[in-house]
Amino acid sequence: MRAAPLNVLVYDASAAPRYAQLVRAPRGRVVLHRASTPDEAASRIGEAEVLYAWNFPPELYAKARRLRWLQVMGAGVDGALVPNLPQEVVVTRVPGVFGPWMVEYVLGWCLWITQRMAAYLEAQGRREWIQHVLPDRLLGKTMAIVGLGDIGRLLARRARALGMRVIGVSRSGQAVPGVDRVHPVRALRRALADADFVVLVLPLTEATRGLIGAAQLSAMRPSAWLLNIGRGALVEETALVQALERRIIASAILDVFATEPVPPEHPL
Repeated sequence: MRAAPLNVLVYDASAAPRYAQLVRAPRGRVVLHRASTPDEAASRIGEAEVLYAWNFPPELYAKARRLRWLQVMGAGVDGALVPNLPQEVVVTRVPGVFGPWMVEYVLGWCLWITQRMAAYLEAQGRREWIQHVLPDRLLGKTMAIVGLGDIGRLLARRARALGMRVIGVSRSGQAVPGVDRVHPVRALRRALADADFVVLVLPLTEATRGLIGAAQLSAMRPSAWLLNIGRGALVEETALVQALERRIIASAILDVFATEPVPPEHPL
């Protein structure tokens, strides 16, 4: 039986106190610390055995000499997979929670696009009644989902329920229920060329970093939209900016960026 209490560190730049309040343990079994800044984290990480964190400063893992378990607050763990994280640390994430949120995010924006929301709101702002702008339908549109994990598969089911044709891209290229056709990654450009909406739902790995560059964007239709809900670095941002400026694609909906928050001077 463990004699000493477990040392737990909760780290989040904006909500560490709120997350810490949710931790419940028998009295005397857990010593709970919280940190909201890198300096605060640096003073605590050396004693932490369990770390519950979002965007933990990766350079501090080298000081985590007692760490055994890292629980990431989100679905992606790419920020934790760094060389100075001790090899014996178990890394876990939060699966199955964000799918419904992200699916509604994607479909909400797709409907915003087809229903011409921007045009109507701009006309309203001008106090102008417009009759020449008509809404479109999602029915019959093709959505290419790049990444068919839990979120990608849920999105496929919901998109099909709205009458969309769904194609997918995965490493294996194996068939997935609810997806009309699945392409292997080597056929990515073929899938992109066939889509009205391209949705990126991938983790960030060495294989996926910069997956969408100039060649892939050029393969898309001029009327197609790119939606990235995976990781910012999946897309080469310079190539994306050029594609938008040159009207190679219609536009993009970005939930993530290579650098967050986006600097004020950034073209995106």
